[in-house]
Amino acid sequence: MAAEAAASAEALGHDRLRRRTAEFIEAAGLHRAGSRAAHAAESVELTAREQQVLDLIAEGLSNRQIGERLFISGKTASVHVSAILRKLGVSSRTEAAVAQRAR
Repeated sequence: MAAEAAASAEALGHDRLRRRTAEFIEAAGLHRAGSRAAHAAESVELTAREQQVLDLIAEGLSNRQIGERLFISGKTASVHVSAILRKLGVSSRTEAAVAQRAR
């Protein structure tokens, strides 16, 4: 929830809200998983297909749904998802989606 608030403040360009959110996260001892993911995403080169898959991950689609959308098997979609997570240095689809928003 705190990461979402920080991401919203960032997206809005609202400096005061961004500072207050950062202060809250720091005071609460929370770590912004999204900041690590966002930093990693900025310097990573994804293939065109991986970028397509990442866009669909950010939409919340499952591997099967990604496969249907891109006319590939669910297993192939899974392989792409694994490669994306590895390249971004994240451990979940949610972190990958946060990184996508930051790209």
